[in-house]
Amino acid sequence: MVAALLSDTQRDDFVARTRKEYETVRIQHGRKKPRTPPVTLEAARDNDFAFDWQAYTPPVAHRLGVQEVEASIETLRNYIDWTPFFMTWSLAGKYPRILEDEVVGVEAQRLFKDANDMLDKLSAEKTLNPRGVVGLFPANRVGDDIEIYRDETRTHVINVSHHLRQQTEKTGFANYCLADFVAPKLSGKADYIGAFAVTGGLEEDALADAFEAQHDDYNKIMVKALADRLAEAFAEYLHERVRKVYWGYAPNENLSNEELIRENYQGIRPAPGYPACPEHTEKATIWELLEVEKHTGMKLTESFAMWPGASVSGWYFSHPDSKYYAVAQIQRDQVEDYARRKGMSVTEVERWLAPNLGYDAE
Repeated sequence: MVAALLSDTQRDDFVARTRKEYETVRIQHGRKKPRTPPVTLEAARDNDFAFDWQAYTPPVAHRLGVQEVEASIETLRNYIDWTPFFMTWSLAGKYPRILEDEVVGVEAQRLFKDANDMLDKLSAEKTLNPRGVVGLFPANRVGDDIEIYRDETRTHVINVSHHLRQQTEKTGFANYCLADFVAPKLSGKADYIGAFAVTGGLEEDALADAFEAQHDDYNKIMVKALADRLAEAFAEYLHERVRKVYWGYAPNENLSNEELIRENYQGIRPAPGYPACPEHTEKATIWELLEVEKHTGMKLTESFAMWPGASVSGWYFSHPDSKYYAVAQIQRDQVEDYARRKGMSVTEVERWLAPNLGYDAE
């Protein structure tokens, strides 16, 4: 470094390079600063989702407990959102319009035909078998957590779902936490929560490996892309079944696939690791509640990634005002509180929530 500064030939390049590096550090540090000012956890909780629980009766779940579920490829293909499929192949455009696109339409049509031919084959030969598990439980909110009970006596807590609250200044809006959408325990109202885990098929990797062994990269990518679409379709299909049958709060719902994709229904199914509940270790709560590995063969890795890769898991909330949102950046007071509630060290929580920290962890 000193030599570079002293050298007439190296000094300018060194200074320019160093300035660029510091600018990169400055930008990265600046990303830690929220666009709106942070608030304390106490202030965020004071500005929670305001709702008159005494004027509302949560819908009673019709089928409590854990149930294995299966769905054929023929059933699930009616629930496929094809737009992300084309994105896998770097084709931009929304389905079905992409099939008529002047630039990529011909290629999109070829991919679409090949995809449906493969779905026909997988279905006929039963070489890829979607499977899943779903559970509905009595539940109530306690602070920013949700207590999940063994039965309607609500005296035995079998697990707790931990959640995070938005912690930036809001004007005219609430600082949301998913727990807000479940009736508080102190309200005396009986509420419920659901959980699910589904996969496009445990055979996904074996099928892809077989194509790879044949040096067939095209079909290797194709089968993995279709397994992913089937997993998402299964999540959509099962959520519909929950609303209409298992929980049964929308028995007369009759939506097209396009309306389902637009989420024109009551309730949400947020997934751990996504913006409303960004902390991945909460998947373990779902795995314990539903005994996911026992019922489906799906697994969690040490990093809480799901296996097979074409898998989806999450929670069900029925509240008519429930919505998706991003927790975004949180502050140290919430990290410390969350660590205490989870029984984890602050350092461990900071590691899992690194992208959401609104401060520099030590």
